[in-house]
Amino acid sequence: MKQMGFYFDQTRCTGCFTCSVACKDWNNLPIGVNWRKIKIIENGIFPKLFLAYLSSTCNHCTNPPCLKACPVEAITKRASDGVVIVNSNKCIGKEDCGAKCLKVCPWDILQFGNGENPKMEKCNFCFERLDQGKQPICVEACPMYALDSGDLEELNKKYGNVVEAEGFKYSKDIKPCVIFKPKLKKLQL
Repeated sequence: MKQMGFYFDQTRCTGCFTCSVACKDWNNLPIGVNWRKIKIIENGIFPKLFLAYLSSTCNHCTNPPCLKACPVEAITKRASDGVVIVNSNKCIGKEDCGAKCLKVCPWDILQFGNGENPKMEKCNFCFERLDQGKQPICVEACPMYALDSGDLEELNKKYGNVVEAEGFKYSKDIKPCVIFKPKLKKLQL
C-alpha cells in the first residue's frame, strides 16, 4: 500500500509561518484553529545560542492511535494513500466523547474547533489537491523549500530515513509518516 508522508528540512526553516498561514487560509480555518503549527526551540546562553523551528501537522501515521480511539469511527485511513481523514459529520464532539482522539496523539496535533461541543479537526493532507496530482498547500507555499510530501518510500529514497529532529520524538509503535533533515545542536554550540 502506498503511504503518503511529509519531509521537513529543519535546517532551512526560518520560522516565517508561511506554511501555517497558507494552510489556515486554504482551509478557511477559524480563529484559534491551526492545522499546521510552528514550534520555536531556543536554548543556550549568549553567545552560544541555539534556535530551531519545527513545522508540524498530523503525521498521517501508519498505525494512528486516534483512529482506534474514536468511539464512532469518524477517523479513517484512506486505503489508496494512507491519508488519515476525519468525517466531521460522524464526529460526536469534544464533550460527548471526552476528546479521546486528542489524548492518544503523542504530538498533541489534533484539535477541536470553536463553539459548543466542537468537532475534531486536523490536516487532511489537502487530499483534494493530492487527488489532482498537486502538493499540499503548505508544501507549495514554503518560500525556503523546507517542506516536501509524497510517497514515504520515495521520500526515504530522496532524503534518507531520519525520523527525529529537535522538538520531535519518533514512536516505533505509531510510525508517524514524516522524515527530517534535523538541525543539530552540537553544530551550533
